[in-house]
Amino acid sequence: MRTHYCAALRATDIEQTVTLCGWVDRRRDHGGVIFIDLRDRSGVVQIVSDPERTPASYSDAEKLRNEYVVRITGRVSGRPADSLNPKLPTGEIEIYADHIELLNAVHQQLPFQVASSDHETVREDLRLKYRYLDLRRDRMTQNLQLRHAVVKAMRRFLEDQEHFIEVETPILTRSTPEGARDYLVPSRVNPGEWYALPQSPQLFKQLLMVAGCDRYYQIARCFRDEDLRADRQPEFTQLDMEMSFMGQEEILALNEALLCHIFKTVKGVDLPRPFPRLTYAEAMDRYGCDRPDTRFGLELVDVSDTLKDCGFKVFSGAVKSGGMIKVLPIPGGDHISNMRIKPGGDLFTEATIAGAKGIAYIRVREGGEIDTIGAIKDNLTPEQKAALLTKTGAEPGTLLLFGAGDTATVNKSLDRLRQVVGAQLGMIDPDQVNLLWVTDFPMFEYNADEKRLEALHHPFTAPHPEDLADLATARAQAYDVIFNGIEIGGGSLRIYQRDVQEKVFATIGLSDEEAREKFGFLLDAFDYGTPPHGGIAYGLDRLVMLLAGEDSIRDVIAFPKTQQARSLLTDAPAGVADSQLKELYIASTYDPE
Repeated sequence: MRTHYCAALRATDIEQTVTLCGWVDRRRDHGGVIFIDLRDRSGVVQIVSDPERTPASYSDAEKLRNEYVVRITGRVSGRPADSLNPKLPTGEIEIYADHIELLNAVHQQLPFQVASSDHETVREDLRLKYRYLDLRRDRMTQNLQLRHAVVKAMRRFLEDQEHFIEVETPILTRSTPEGARDYLVPSRVNPGEWYALPQSPQLFKQLLMVAGCDRYYQIARCFRDEDLRADRQPEFTQLDMEMSFMGQEEILALNEALLCHIFKTVKGVDLPRPFPRLTYAEAMDRYGCDRPDTRFGLELVDVSDTLKDCGFKVFSGAVKSGGMIKVLPIPGGDHISNMRIKPGGDLFTEATIAGAKGIAYIRVREGGEIDTIGAIKDNLTPEQKAALLTKTGAEPGTLLLFGAGDTATVNKSLDRLRQVVGAQLGMIDPDQVNLLWVTDFPMFEYNADEKRLEALHHPFTAPHPEDLADLATARAQAYDVIFNGIEIGGGSLRIYQRDVQEKVFATIGLSDEEAREKFGFLLDAFDYGTPPHGGIAYGLDRLVMLLAGEDSIRDVIAFPKTQQARSLLTDAPAGVADSQLKELYIASTYDPE
C-alpha cells in the first residue's frame, strides 16, 4: 500500500518515486497548481499536482477535501528556495503526484476541524464524542506517541537492565476491604456470587514474591468506583512493580534510575541523583501537605509555642483546643491588598474552600513595626512580636498569613494559599523538574465516621521495626515519589510474616474471622516461606500527563471517561436486556422517580 510514512522523507530522498497513504490535512489551490498537505501519524508532507507537470493526477486533486483518505504515488522533489518550511521536518521537499487514488471520502460535515494547522478550541464533550477524529489531531497524536515512548522506556529498563519479568494478574478477583469502592461483576455460573475488578494487583504481586518470581512488573489496568477529578478515571493504568530481597534504600535507588532513564529517553532531560527526601512529618511541618511542590519557597512556620499564651483568643484558643498556629510568610507582600484577604476576596475564598473560617494577617513595616487589626496588634507583647518576626524571618514588606485551628485544617488551608500565591507571584518555573521522596508515613489514620483506625496506604505495608510495640502510632516503611507537587508513585516494604499481618488486621478492626474470610489465602501463603519484599506503583496516566504538559489525564488516554464516569463515544454505561439480568439472578432497584 505504501513505501514510506509521510514525515519520513528528507532531501536525501529527492528523485525517488514513493507511495504514501494518509488523510488530506489541507488542500490549497494556488492559481491552478493544487497543494495538498498529506498527514499520517508521523506528520505532514506537501503534495503538488500541476496540470502541466502531473496532468494525470490533477482532476483527482481538484476533488479532494479535508480528511479524505488517499493513496498518492509521486516523485520527491526539492522545494524552491523561497518556499522552504523550516517548521516541518519535511520542509525541504515536496512530492509531485503522478497518481492519486481516493480510498474513502468524508460523507458528513466534520464536527470540528482536524487539520494540524488549525488551533481552534473544541469543547471537551465534543472531542470525547468524536474521539476517533480528536485522536487524529496533532496534539493527541503526540500525546499517544509520548505515552508509548514512556511505556517502552519502562519496559526496556526493567527487562533489559534490571531483569524484571512481566506477569499478568487476574482482572476478575474478589472484593476486599480497605480501599475505594469496587466495581462488581456478577457470576452467572455461581449464582449470587460476585467478582470485583482489581483496584490494584497488590495481593497477587505479593503472592508472586512468595512464588519466587523475585522481580515482577506489569502495565496493569486498575478500576476504582470513586468520585472523579481531573487526574482520576474509573479505569486507569499503573506501572506495577514488586521486588524480593531488597531493602528500602535499594528500592529507592532502582526507582530513581528508572525515572532518570524515562526522562532522559523521552524528554532528553538529565535528572540529578539522588533525589531529595523529606519525611512525612517534615513535609507536613514545612509545606502543610505530603506532596509538596518544591520548585519555590514560601515554607510554613509553626508559631504555636510563640503565640499560645497571647491575648488574641483565636490564636491562644486554637492551641488550647489541641490545634496549632502556622504562618505563611510572603516576602514583598505589600501588593497583596487587604481586600483579597478579607471576606469576599480571592485569598479568603481559597482558605475557606480548604475549611478555614478566615485568614488573620500581619504586615511588617520598617523598624519591626507591625500593621494589622487592633485585636491582634493590641494583644501581642513586645517579646511575642520580636519572637514572631525572628521565627518567620520577616523583613519590612513581608506579609504574614496565619492559620489557627485544628492541625488538618491549618495545613490544608495554608498549603492551598501557598500554591495560589506562588503561582500568582510567578515563583513557579513551569520548565523546572523537581522530584523528591516522601518517607515514613504514619501506618494509620483515624476514620471519624467509622470510629476506627484505617491504613493510610493499605494494610499490607510493613511497620517500622522500631515501632512494633505500638502499631496504632507506628510509622510505615512507605515512600511516595513527588513530581512538582503531584504524587506519581507510591509503595512500601510489605509485611511478610503472618503474626505481624494479623496484628495489623486487628488494629484496623478486622476480627480473626473477617481476616480469615477476606485474606485467608494470603495469611496461609505467609506460612510457606515468604521472602522480604517491597514494591511501588506509578500512575502511568498521571506521569504522562505531566510529561506532556497537560492538565487532565483524559488528554493522554485514548478513550477516557468523563468526570461522570461516562463514555460519550459509546454511550456507556447503558442498560441491558432483562433476559441478561435474569441469567445473573439480579434485578435493579433503581427508581428514577
